[in-house]
Amino acid sequence: MTVEIETAQGLARADVRSVDEPRAALVLGHGAGGGIAAPDLAAATQAALSVQIAVALVEQPYRVAGRRAPPRPPALDAAWISIVEQLSADALARLPVVAGGRSMGGRVTCRTAGQTGAVGVLCLAFPLEPPRRADKPQQSRLDELDSVSVPTLVVQGESDPFGIPPPGPSREVVIVPGDHGLKKDLEAVTRAVREWLLGELQGVAGIGA
Repeated sequence: MTVEIETAQGLARADVRSVDEPRAALVLGHGAGGGIAAPDLAAATQAALSVQIAVALVEQPYRVAGRRAPPRPPALDAAWISIVEQLSADALARLPVVAGGRSMGGRVTCRTAGQTGAVGVLCLAFPLEPPRRADKPQQSRLDELDSVSVPTLVVQGESDPFGIPPPGPSREVVIVPGDHGLKKDLEAVTRAVREWLLGELQGVAGIGA
């Protein structure tokens, strides 16, 4: 079902895929210039549904309004927090939430994991290093990943031009064939997400029970 959500940043929309007796909910955000139909988001959705986890695929307000360029991070984060809160109070009521997203969407979930109360974070193609500019040193967004204290899975293409994050104390990194699009081996993406949901999150809020 499609749920429309009012936020201070504008109207957002969520495509909610329910299952019988769900154990938890996986809330997924899209990349900067893409939408919720991205192949890797579809693969993650399939993985979650196969283990009785409901899924909400979220369109940020700027995409609902027809814009391709995202706003600054504070606006993205504020909208995401509001969206997850409203979904948790209604369509996904009483379900522990795993927050996730593709590329930019993964960054948003990392920055807001504490505020949304996420029990886990899923990052598909995390953009670790932005494109290098000749007049600036290479930057890294590893601090966004390191700020997450709950179990985290990063699924990264082996030839991703944005780099490959290292594993961490609560972070598993699975490298699959392909680049930033994660389109080359979607079965590998599905398998990685499913195994993590049933493995690393075993017992967390009853997800693996």
